[in-house]
Order: sequence, then C-alpha cells, then structure tokens
Amino acid sequence: MMKSRALLPLVGVAILLGIWAIVNGLKLVDPVLLPSPLSTFHTLWQGMIGGKLGADFLKTVARTVSSTAIAAVIAIPLGILLGSSEKVYRSVEFLIDFFRSTPASAMFPLFLVLFGVGDRTKISVAAFGAALVILFNVAYGVMNARKTRLLAAKVMGASRSRVLFDVMLKESLPQTFVGLRNGVSLALVIIVVAEMFIGSTDGLGQRVFEAQQLFDMPGMYAAIFAAGALGYTLNLLFLVIERRFVHWAGR
Repeated sequence: MMKSRALLPLVGVAILLGIWAIVNGLKLVDPVLLPSPLSTFHTLWQGMIGGKLGADFLKTVARTVSSTAIAAVIAIPLGILLGSSEKVYRSVEFLIDFFRSTPASAMFPLFLVLFGVGDRTKISVAAFGAALVILFNVAYGVMNARKTRLLAAKVMGASRSRVLFDVMLKESLPQTFVGLRNGVSLALVIIVVAEMFIGSTDGLGQRVFEAQQLFDMPGMYAAIFAAGALGYTLNLLFLVIERRFVHWAGR
C-alpha cells in the first residue's frame, strides 16, 4: 500500500511523457520545435555529465542558495521582532505588502545602478524578493502564536526574551518554513531571469536564452528541465527539514 502511494506521483510524469511522445511521433508539432523526449533527456544527461549544462546548473544553485541564505538571515530575526509587536508591524505593513507585490524584475534597473553588472546584482535582487516573502510569513507566524502557551510562559515567570525566542520562535517555525519554501522558489525564478538578461555568461537562465538564440531546441528544453528539477529539489529539501525538526506542528 505504501509503495503504491509512493509511486503515484510517477503516474502524472508517465502521462506527460506519453502525450509528448505521441505528439512528436505523429508530428502534430514540428519536430524541430518539439524534439522527442529521448532526444531531450539524452541532451540533458550529456550536458549534466560532461557538458556546460552541469557547470551552469552549479552556478545557479550557488546563486540561489546564497540569495536565500542572505534573505533568511535578515528576514527571520526582523520578522520575529515585527511580529512580536502588532502595532509596529501594522505601521510598516503597507511597505512590506507594497514591495512584496512589486515584480522583482522591475527592481533590476535599481540594483544595476547600485551594484553594477555581476553576481552581486543577481544575488541581491533575489535576496530582496525572497526576504520580503520570508519576513511576511515569519511575522504572521509570530503574531498567530498560541495565546495559551504565551500566557503559560509568562505565568511561570519567563522573561520577555525567553518568551520571544523559546515560545514565539518555535510557534512560528511552521509558518517560517512556508516562507522559506516560497522564498527559495522566488529566488530561483529571479536568478534564472537575471541570468537571461543581466550580462551573464553562465547559469541556467543564460543557457536557456543561448539555446533559444541558436535554435538548439533539445538544449533549451534540457536547461528548462534542469531548472525545474532544481526548484523541485530545493522545495523538497525544505519540506524534509521541516518534517524532521517541526514534527510537532499543529499539536
């Protein structure tokens, strides 16, 4: 029973590959524009093992992880402090929501002026976008911490700092991990887009753009699948960590 459940996600993958193979085999779409699954995944394998795609993949991983780490270091403590005082949070809520709702790509020119063309711009703009998402979720989690546990801690004589970090922080962890998962996904999107358009010579975004310019469709699809696999893996990693360390959530 457990094995059958574990295999369920593969059903959708099999259906997608089957439809793709049929469309390619019947030439419902020009094979030049839509190569076969076999050709695409062969290109993906070759690129990851000994081609440029593997190096580009690692560069995108490094930029995404760096931007998410910077965002978390800034946003988690700030979110705890803001969430612990609803009045303070409400006073800056408009600014947080405004910039969180602003497309990150609209911020590219500003960060280019501040940091120039290079990795610092890509990482900083991705960290900015991810930090706002993480900040919102952390503050929300702190503000919605169980009042009974907070009251119990205060009755037992816990200091404000202990209530903040021992109770509020732990209570907010489930929502914090929601923010981290959303933040890393957003950071990856911003990094890939930045690699396409901000003077990059490497990265998955640049690989997709270059393959499209050269009309290398298998290479383009291979880079797209590599980016998708990276996003899925990062999200799954945070989910596994959450289940391991926040197993008490909801209890």
